Amino acid sequence: MIQQELKKLVVYGFFLAILLIPMLGFKSTTFDPGRAFKTLGVFMAILIVNLIVKTIRSRKKEGLVVHKTPLTERFGEQINRFPKIYTLGGLLAVAVIFPMFADNYMIDVGITCLIYVCLGLGLNIVVGLCGLLDLGYIAFYAVGAYTYSLLNLTFGLSFWSALPLGIVLGMIVGCIIGYPTLKMRGDYLAIVTLGFGEIVRLVLNNWDSLTAGPNGLFGMKRPVLYYPSFADDGFAWASYYLKSLPALYYFILVIAILTIIGVRRLDNSRIGRAWIAIREDEVAAELSGVPTTWIKLLAYALGAAFASVAGAFFAAKLSYTNPNFFLFMESCIVLCIVVLGGVGSIPGIVIAAFVLIAAPEVFRGLENYRMLAFGAIMTTMMILKPEGLIPASRRRRELHEGDELKPKD
Repeated sequence: MIQQELKKLVVYGFFLAILLIPMLGFKSTTFDPGRAFKTLGVFMAILIVNLIVKTIRSRKKEGLVVHKTPLTERFGEQINRFPKIYTLGGLLAVAVIFPMFADNYMIDVGITCLIYVCLGLGLNIVVGLCGLLDLGYIAFYAVGAYTYSLLNLTFGLSFWSALPLGIVLGMIVGCIIGYPTLKMRGDYLAIVTLGFGEIVRLVLNNWDSLTAGPNGLFGMKRPVLYYPSFADDGFAWASYYLKSLPALYYFILVIAILTIIGVRRLDNSRIGRAWIAIREDEVAAELSGVPTTWIKLLAYALGAAFASVAGAFFAAKLSYTNPNFFLFMESCIVLCIVVLGGVGSIPGIVIAAFVLIAAPEVFRGLENYRMLAFGAIMTTMMILKPEGLIPASRRRRELHEGDELKPKD
């Protein structure tokens, strides 16, 4: 085992060296060997630490058996529950007080991260739970944005009036895209969904009379919150436009929390178990009585619904929308969030959304090479931890099934 890990260490180190060469000296005519060796040394140290951790874990699995103490047996349920409650409460508290200590730029990045949390969780239904590789998911995001924009500019509908219509239209488009792909799997499914995503973008880009083409739509009103007011003339409803960044941040935070709760409930429901059965073996699921056609269409529809909500908020926040906001690269980023966080893992996707959206901002000083650093992080992560940052229990068992079945000495 150690020899195999050493071989991987050499290969991965060489691969990372190739990736990092442009960041070390291509921009200037002089090459700094010290800087190169320091950078490579950091990554080699990471790989060596990973080798040590894997070796220790493998020895623990082979020789150690952990027995529960009487205290754990008696109060195990409560002990296991408290850390989760404290963790969730702490993260929620940090998210709530974040705008109080951040500037407008950081708040805007936080809003973008929360939008991608909603997108990642929506795609998790299609890819993570149902096992359908969708490379055109950003099309549903565009449908939500343009639905609100057109309804608000043409008919004067408010955000709250246009949002249900956007969700319904997104679900219809999801079913239209999903129906022709019901009999497809793997690469064929990915190519067809990619084509549908590009079709939606090109329609938005070329239908000048409806979408204003590449110029986009602008002038949409921000969301409005209504609250009771007890003035001198009696009871009345007052309105508050969400114009400031902190107000928009709290609004998308509530949307993200509701999305997390919704996806969590779906994952633990009978529908969620049906999606997982289709992902594992569609033929066996159909023979067991699962209506695969309707269940797969439901996955597309619900995933599109969450993306439509995020798209409507995005258009309302900017008061502007453009077809160039919905390129194929955006679908790739959302898919990377799902894979990096852990397929089917809700907390993993939430953390991955913040990592992948905030990481390019951290590496903005590298200018043209920051996306190369982004790719290097993704590649390293997928090599060292393919199950994701916080893998779902089912996914962890799938990827480490061979380790559990190895005979113990």
